[in-house]
Amino acid sequence: MEKSQQQTRIDCGSTDHTLHRRLFLQGTMAAGAASVASYSGLFSVPALADGVKRHGKKCILLWLCGAPSQFETWDPKPGTETGGPFGAINTRLPGVQISQLMPQCATIMDRLAVIRSMKTQPSEHFQGIDVLTRGDKPRPPFIRPVLGSVIAEQLGHLDSPVPQFVLLDPCPEGNEFKGFKAGNWAGWLGAEYGPVRAGGRYSIPDLARPENLSDTDHSDREALRKFFSRKFENDQRSEAAASWNAAFERVRGLMSCAPLFDLEQLPEEDRRRYGGGAFAQHALQARHLIENGSTFVMVANGMPWDNHVYQHEMHQMLVPELDNVLFQLVTDLHLRGLLDDTLVIAMGEFGRTPWLNEARGRDHYPNAWSMAMAGAGIKPGVVHGATDRFGKDVTEGRADNRNLFATIFSALGISPHEEYDLPGLPTFQRVEDGAEPIREVLA
Repeated sequence: MEKSQQQTRIDCGSTDHTLHRRLFLQGTMAAGAASVASYSGLFSVPALADGVKRHGKKCILLWLCGAPSQFETWDPKPGTETGGPFGAINTRLPGVQISQLMPQCATIMDRLAVIRSMKTQPSEHFQGIDVLTRGDKPRPPFIRPVLGSVIAEQLGHLDSPVPQFVLLDPCPEGNEFKGFKAGNWAGWLGAEYGPVRAGGRYSIPDLARPENLSDTDHSDREALRKFFSRKFENDQRSEAAASWNAAFERVRGLMSCAPLFDLEQLPEEDRRRYGGGAFAQHALQARHLIENGSTFVMVANGMPWDNHVYQHEMHQMLVPELDNVLFQLVTDLHLRGLLDDTLVIAMGEFGRTPWLNEARGRDHYPNAWSMAMAGAGIKPGVVHGATDRFGKDVTEGRADNRNLFATIFSALGISPHEEYDLPGLPTFQRVEDGAEPIREVLA
């Protein structure tokens, strides 16, 4: 059940810039062939198939880690000294152009909302990822939950065997993003709202019961674990123990829904349309998870967008994949009647500099950058904000991370101003300082 938008109160207990070209090329290798062409179900276990599909708002975050260039995507500056070698093309929105590297997205601009006026603070990856996935700077000694954890807690269903928050990460390596992933994602909400992670083989590792362990032994072990865990939880009145017990229960559910993570169960034509790269295949998997009961899916891709070297050459490979993935995802969700209830977000942690460095790359630039959204709660066919002729500064409609998160929460029916009351801290709101959503992009 979705929670009310009324204000309520909650009481609860880069210095490394490797290009990663090798990881990118590995990630774009062709996916395996053979799949079941007419597959439309969820599990091979019919009893589960109907019970896990629940209605409600959902979200897919295409996390473009490393930070794409706004000049080669949503805010081209053709013919200027900062614009680069790529041109701009017309879109379905009169007078609106995007990079020539995105011809498919140009045809669905009437379904997208693009924000060209993001202006944020952190200029290094770890801090940028932290703020743009959690919505704000840290609140020591507590850890702020990431977006997916908040959405899973507000809109998800812990009693579902399908994981409510899934991280699909094709490239488990990658400097600052690897460090970020090692942290506490769910923060003060508790471990039960953390992500289930699937890696480069499109599956969750170590889910299968060992062959030498019988069903009876497995059940006995689980009963013993549950007994001692509950006893400790009750004796110690430990919220942490309760949180971890919930996480164990989630693992049991995962074992029953492992087929959901088998991409070979999906039609081969779908896999072909999305493309053979790991990022593309995980975007398809995100659609499949959302269709079948997940609430929030984050699709990451290592850090290939951090192009301090050979910016144009790398973006010439990366942007067309993003263009196709976003086009296929938004179109599929629309055709399946899911787009009105599914928010799709495509963004990184900041933008890239208007100028090139000595290695023909663009460096980090949080002062003026772009991102895109579509679907649930978002007004289609909107371009919000603007930058100057050279893309150096925001000239209209400035928005920061707080405005963005207020917009995301509002689009999903979550109050951005709900209050938290953590021990030792003054009461504060989910989005701090009363930051307002970007009204122009809300439906």
